[in-house]
Amino acid sequence: MNRSIRKIHKAVYAPMGDLVTYRALPTNSVEYIDPFLFLNHHGPQIYKPNNYGLPFGPHPHRGFETLTFILEGDIMHQDTGGGKDVIEAGGVQWMTAGSGLIHAEVSSEKFKQEGGPLEILQLWFNLPASHKMAKPNYIGLQKEAIPVVEEDGGKVKVNVISGNWRDTKGPIPSISDIHMASIELKAGGRLTTTIEEAHNIFFYVVRGTVTINGKTAEKLHLVEFTNEGDELTVEALEDSYILLGHAKPFNEPVVSHGPFVMNTEEEIHQAFRDYQQGKMGVWK
Repeated sequence: MNRSIRKIHKAVYAPMGDLVTYRALPTNSVEYIDPFLFLNHHGPQIYKPNNYGLPFGPHPHRGFETLTFILEGDIMHQDTGGGKDVIEAGGVQWMTAGSGLIHAEVSSEKFKQEGGPLEILQLWFNLPASHKMAKPNYIGLQKEAIPVVEEDGGKVKVNVISGNWRDTKGPIPSISDIHMASIELKAGGRLTTTIEEAHNIFFYVVRGTVTINGKTAEKLHLVEFTNEGDELTVEALEDSYILLGHAKPFNEPVVSHGPFVMNTEEEIHQAFRDYQQGKMGVWK
C-alpha cells in the first residue's frame, strides 16, 4: 500500500547576508518531522574570486546531530572535539554534538580565493534523551567514500549515507538508527522502495521535479507523509535530486533555543551555563 501524503510544504526564502538560503524546516506550515528538526538549503549561487565564503564561524551546539551535504563548493570544518578537514563537492559531514562542542563551518582558502558555484544543505536530527549527552563526534566523507546503489538501469543513483538501502550499508553509524540517502534521478527514472509504517519519512526535493506516490513535488519542497502505508514510488519528470531519510520518532518533548536542542527549559539554561564556563571546549 502506498504511503499517504499529508501535505507538501514550500521552503521559505531566508537569506543570510549574501548567502542564498531556503529553510524547509521549520516553517509556519511545518515545525518538525520527528526526529528531523531543521533543514537549511544554501545556494545554488556563484561566488566571485576573493570572496568571504560561508559565514558560519565558531558557535556551540548540544543535544542533536547535523548532516551536511556539499553539492557544490566545499566546507572547511573544525571543532573543539578535534575534528578538522575540508569536504568537497559530493561529500558529507555528520556531526554528533551530543554533550556539546564548538565548531566552525567556513569555506576553504582555495574557494575564497578562486570562487565558484556553491550549494550546500544542512539537516539537523534530534537525539533522544538517552543520547543527549553522548560524547561529541565528527565524520567527514568525500564523495568516493559514499557507496552508490544504481536502480532502474542506472537512471537512479542512491548515495547511501547511514542505515541500509537494499543490501548496502551506509558508512556512517547512526546512534539513533536514522537512515539517510541522497538520490540522483535522470529524467524518466523510477524508484520504488518500502519504509515501515512506524518510521517517519523525510523527503525533500533539492533539484528538479518528481512525482511521489502520484503527487507532484518540485524543487524546494518538503513532502510530509502520514504513517499509513509503506511503499514509495518516485518518478523524475526531469533530472532531479532528493534527500530521503526515515527513522522511528522519539515522541519526546523538543525544547530548542538557538544552538541547543534539549527536552526541558532547565536543560537549555544548563547548556548556556556550560558553554559560558568552557565545558564545551575553548576555541583556539
